[in-house]
Formats: sequence, structure tokens, C-alpha cells
Amino acid sequence: MDLKKLRNKIDKLDAGILDLLNERLKIARQVGKAKKLRKEDVYAPNREKEILINLIKKNKGPLPTDELKNIFREIIKTSLLLQKKLSIAYLGPEASFTHLAGIKNFGRQAQYVSAKSIGDVFNEVEKGRADYGVVPVENTTEGMVNYTLDMFMDSDLKICAEVLLEVHHNLASCTTIDRIEKIYSHVQTVAQCRNYLEEKMSQVKVIEVESNSKAAQLASQDPKSAAIVSTVAAEMYNLNILVSRIEDLTNNYTRFLVIGKNDSAKSNEDKTSILFSIKDRVGALYDMLLPFRKEHINLTKIESRPTKKKAWEYVFFVDLIGHREDPNIKKALNELEKECLFLKVLGSYPIGEE
Repeated sequence: MDLKKLRNKIDKLDAGILDLLNERLKIARQVGKAKKLRKEDVYAPNREKEILINLIKKNKGPLPTDELKNIFREIIKTSLLLQKKLSIAYLGPEASFTHLAGIKNFGRQAQYVSAKSIGDVFNEVEKGRADYGVVPVENTTEGMVNYTLDMFMDSDLKICAEVLLEVHHNLASCTTIDRIEKIYSHVQTVAQCRNYLEEKMSQVKVIEVESNSKAAQLASQDPKSAAIVSTVAAEMYNLNILVSRIEDLTNNYTRFLVIGKNDSAKSNEDKTSILFSIKDRVGALYDMLLPFRKEHINLTKIESRPTKKKAWEYVFFVDLIGHREDPNIKKALNELEKECLFLKVLGSYPIGEE
């Protein structure tokens, strides 16, 4: 094996890949112009899903599937950036997990707008100051984020994508662990690290703040404190990680929703989220679920929330597999609507991947 010859082959292949990438980006620019003329959204999560599905089918190796996805996601994000630099609102400040979910979905080069609350994220998109928003909706340890669910009751925004982010929590500080008198953290994070805090830090005061990146900021200014933060937030605020991965469960994922003015077209691997309220009678919820059973539709989540308008009146949030344009989904939703006080389709979107 002649190493020099092999390297020359790689150099030629790299040059060919570079030429092809630039050609792809030129076409992507043309796609952006065509979308503008047709008044279509530049961001098309269904198209990204279709591209990846097709490439996975064609991949004969030795390129692993996960690496194939990572490479082409970056190519797609770069192509999107050339069409339009999107503005993304997120629950901040910078380096929060919501910010990291936004970067995972849209890339680092998008314009990110930090919001102080989930309600502010919705408001930024509704007012047109951001193209899309990213909000947390569910954690594998602590369940649903009720604030996000409540926002959908009155908002006309749609879910157009979901992002699954593996979440690791670290205890970080400017001081040593024996000198820590208080720990700053978000309420959800405290719940996800309850065992560690009770066993190892039971004598330390835990102060809940609006986000983990805010916790990092406060800990960087308080020499006798610590924060429970991501690795990125620790680096950004010059904190030393004292203990890594203190979350109770190793498979700790948070699901985030991308919200916008429109939901997504079909990708053939989709999920639909709906919100409905039922008449107060015996067996009402059972009757509501029958149309989905008849149409062989898989329901992946059912959550109830009080309407806050009348005592003991509830709305139900349901995730189901399929797109709102699928014939069986359409039929089931039509049947459901006949029995509901109201029905709201929050959006159809490609199923997120870990």
C-alpha cells in the first residue's frame, strides 16, 4: 500500500466533494428564490426528513447512519442559511438547553433572540419579531412542561417541528465543593437531580431561577455558590465542573417544539398534536378515543390540563402518529369534532430523532 498514492486519491475526492457541495449550495439559493416567488416558508422540516430517509436507504456503507445524518444535517442547515438567515426566539439566556435545541435544529449561524419566559417566545413569533420559536414541552424524567401546554390554548401558532435533546446536568462553580452554600438551578433541573441533591448536598440551599444559563450567570458572580448547568453554559460563564452528570436517570431527554405560523407538509414519518375539550358526562373520554381506535391510529401521549375558566373543566392534549392530511387521521378528527366542545389541531410535523 503506497500511502502517498492513497492520500492523493483522498485529495482528489475531497476536491470533488467540495465542487459538489458548492454546486448544491448554488441550487439551494435558486430554491430560496423560487420559494419567495411562491410565498412559501423557507424552512421545510418535512423536506429535511425526506432527504435523510432517502439517503439512509441508499447508503451502502461503510459510512455509519448516525454520521451520515450529522453530515447532511449540517449541509442542509448551511443551505437554509443561504436562502434566509432565520430569526429564532428561545427561552434564554444564552446557553440554555432551549438555546442548544435551537442550534441543533437550525445551526449556529441563525439569529437567536433570547426570551425571558415561554410566553415571551410565543409573543416574539406572534408579533413577527422572530420567524420561529423553540420551547420545551416534555422531559423523560419530569413529564410535561405545563406552561407550554397552557400557551397553546390561546395561541394561533402551529407546531412545525420537534427536537429531542439528550440532557446532562453538571454541578459547576468558581469555588470548591466544600465551600458551596447555595445552588442555583431551574425548577425542572432540580427535579431531575433530586437524588443527588438529597444525598450529597442536603445542607445546601437550592434557589430556583428561570433557566440554567441564568443559574450559571448568578454562580459566576457569587463565590460561595454553584449552579446545575450544561457543559456549554459552564464554559461560557467560566465555571469549573465539580461533578458531571448528576441527573437521576441516565437516559434523560427533553423534547422541544419549534413553533411558527404554519405547520409542516407530510414527510411520511409524522406526528400530529391536538387539543380538545369534552362534554362532562360518564364515559366521555372513552368515546373521544374510539375514532382513533377505529382508524388504527397510534396515540403516543394524552395529557389533561384545567381550562382555568371553569372549575373541574379540562382540556386534553394528544400526540398521535400520522399527518393531519392522512385520510384516516382526517376521518378520526372529523368524528372527534362532532363530540367535542372544541377541537384544535396544533400542528403536524416530522417525528424528531435522538
